Amino acid sequence: MIKVVILEDEVPARNKLKRFLSQQKEQIQLISELDSIETAIEFLTNNHSIDLLISDIELLDGNAFEVFDRVAVSCPIIFTTAYNQFWMEAFEGNGIEYLLKPFGQDRFEKAWSKFIRLRGNESTQNEVLERLQDLFAQQNQVKRQFKNRIKVPTPRGAYFLELEEIAYLIAENSVVKAVEIQGKSHLLQEATLKEIEQTLDPSIFYRINRSHLIQKKHVKAIERYSKNSVAIKIAGSDTLLICSQSATSGFLKWMEK
Repeated sequence: MIKVVILEDEVPARNKLKRFLSQQKEQIQLISELDSIETAIEFLTNNHSIDLLISDIELLDGNAFEVFDRVAVSCPIIFTTAYNQFWMEAFEGNGIEYLLKPFGQDRFEKAWSKFIRLRGNESTQNEVLERLQDLFAQQNQVKRQFKNRIKVPTPRGAYFLELEEIAYLIAENSVVKAVEIQGKSHLLQEATLKEIEQTLDPSIFYRINRSHLIQKKHVKAIERYSKNSVAIKIAGSDTLLICSQSATSGFLKWMEK
């Protein structure tokens, strides 16, 4: 029995991974589905009999390497990520696998086969994890290029939205939309909010919860919603957007920058 844990904060992405796992010939037990840095640290600190961790890199409350800095993870890891293909070449040949989003079943099968082949090689796993942490630290020091407008697909082609026109982006009913300050919404091609979040400047856009990514310049006011969270007033909308408890502290610091 292969014991697997998934660390992923997007429900559609978790469901896809579970579907692919269910199609493998090996007997698999899904031990837990984790969705944040803190839940991962708590779980992995107290559970050591795991054969495989499938982990997204960028989570809502931080980078997955924060988990590995605080908890010793000896089992193999298959990373899922929206980082571009050029950067992901750093993983090739390192005895570890990655799934570049959006990925299909064929790509998952390749990663799974590599896991089965290398299963049990703990020393290789630890060395690879250390190298990857160094690589990502170097990557974070390089100035990233961000989008200044977003493509909106149409039946006949596409049109483009300037970022200044967007008040916030929302993920609902398995689709992602960009909402202008006038209230008009545009259906985007990205399958998840995280995919587009990776392409936007984090000094301009902030993920306040699982469903909303807001633009700083269109935040008009905030008010206390609960003891540990706030409600946000966006220009052109009467609806208050609720910042999650885990994101509130970071959001308030972001607003003051």
